Amino acid sequence: MKRLTILGSTGSIGQSTLSIVEQFPDRFAVAALAAGRSIETAFAQTVRWRPQMVSLASEESADELSARLKAAGITEVQVVYGTKGMVGCATLPSADFVVSAIVGVAGLEATHAAILAGKPVGLANKECMVAAGEILTQAARERNVAILPIDSEHNAVHQCLRVGARNEVKTIWLTASGGPFRQLPIEQFDSITPEQALKHPTWVMGRRITIDSATLLNKGLEVIEACRLFDVRPGQVRVTVHPQSTIHSLVEFVDGSILAQISVTDMRLPILYALAFPERPASTLTFDLAALRRLDFEEPDFERFPCLRLAFEAAEIGGCHSIALNAADEVAVEAFLDRRIQFTGIPRTIEQVLASTPEAHPATIAEVLAADRQARQTARELVARV
Repeated sequence: MKRLTILGSTGSIGQSTLSIVEQFPDRFAVAALAAGRSIETAFAQTVRWRPQMVSLASEESADELSARLKAAGITEVQVVYGTKGMVGCATLPSADFVVSAIVGVAGLEATHAAILAGKPVGLANKECMVAAGEILTQAARERNVAILPIDSEHNAVHQCLRVGARNEVKTIWLTASGGPFRQLPIEQFDSITPEQALKHPTWVMGRRITIDSATLLNKGLEVIEACRLFDVRPGQVRVTVHPQSTIHSLVEFVDGSILAQISVTDMRLPILYALAFPERPASTLTFDLAALRRLDFEEPDFERFPCLRLAFEAAEIGGCHSIALNAADEVAVEAFLDRRIQFTGIPRTIEQVLASTPEAHPATIAEVLAADRQARQTARELVARV
């Protein structure tokens, strides 16, 4: 029995993880939940799963949840809050595996703490690896701790790499759907609305990642994440636009062989893979081979998707540039969704923030978070001038 801590239990990845636990009760159980701000969902999950510990975002939320649990006769669950609470969940001695699914850098300290405590991590949060991948992977190597990717693209790469040595890898190919504006004339990009950008052709996701998919910035973040997870150079990672989204990633080996991972577009599959690794339990997540009747691949257009170009440049420099890329994008996407800047203002904001970012490599999580705060402040100032 593998007991799980789920950081971000009320989000889509967290809820999908709990559905896997429900499907495999003989394999998985819940040790702790970090539930953020959703008291209603946190209460329902606590009643259903009876974890040892639950963390909420604030002390007020934690007090309210405690009172509701007490009224329901549930007194054995420890309710905590804030970053300290998340770290407590991530390092809980009874937890065997930590799912890191909190959006942004909010879960970075807890993810780092889990690795330092020797907990294997299922990583669904690419921002942690983008901002602090050098620190996280070094800590994992020193403690022989596995970081198993849950993002569908990196999970696919992980599966492909099981048949070859790392020094046999020539190129990692990350596939991108191209988003809703793959064929929209560039001259119309200034008039793109949030409603249009939130209509992803393939996946149902959160608001920020959906906008990042429309700009292809999400694919740029994945390039950086791939470099850290699989210890390859940015020049060894390429992006191909694959509108059907049936192939999640490919790995090209030095002998010319290319392996592709194909599966349904359902996040439960990569979650199950990470939770059960190195085993492969039988599941009902089958793939219809008729979906392979057409496979298109295109080179990404850097003029249409300047965010992807900026991400490759940040990947080459690393350090603070990777941190600033993610931080500036988060601020710019929020401003676009609030209609304070245009769609094309997202890459402009990121490029200006990167231009003022020093070429430095933080050595601690505290330094990473400081660089993140500085980049966000710069981005907010730029947005305010628009």
